[in-house]
Amino acid sequence: MASGEKDIIFTSKIKSTGIFSFKDFYKFCYVWFIDEGGFDVAEEKYKEKLSGNSKNIEIEWLASKKITDYFKFEIKVDYKIENLTDVEVTKDGVKSKTNKGGVEVGVKGVLVRDYDGKFDKDAFRKFLRGVYEKYIIAARRMQFENNLVGLCNEFLEQAKAYLDLEGKK
Repeated sequence: MASGEKDIIFTSKIKSTGIFSFKDFYKFCYVWFIDEGGFDVAEEKYKEKLSGNSKNIEIEWLASKKITDYFKFEIKVDYKIENLTDVEVTKDGVKSKTNKGGVEVGVKGVLVRDYDGKFDKDAFRKFLRGVYEKYIIAARRMQFENNLVGLCNEFLEQAKAYLDLEGKK
């Protein structure tokens, strides 16, 4: 299957260190993509490395969503969790188990054009794609790029807000 033309539109990351529930954060991020964004999410990598009583975790997701018959959003999310340990916290006299560690979440937003490769079959179709993109859908492409940047920013802001809130509990 053809993968189309891919343009990286957005790249950014957030970092946070402190107390948070790794399991809840993972679920929060996954649910955000499914519910808020309407994306399909595939976990392409999950790697845990134990070091004493802490662990380092690497996770890679590919969230994708078809926008039209021609355009598709792909958001690649890389999680790096460092020195994750189990801790017990007491709030209002109630003890609960949670985690402590460092989190880095990197996001890359990719606009995929002609994701089915319909215009890739021969030189004439590639020429037609150039005309189509330059004269017919240029404004729509810009709109989709802006939408994708907005989604990536929103995800990172929500993830950061979640971690900040968790750290204050």
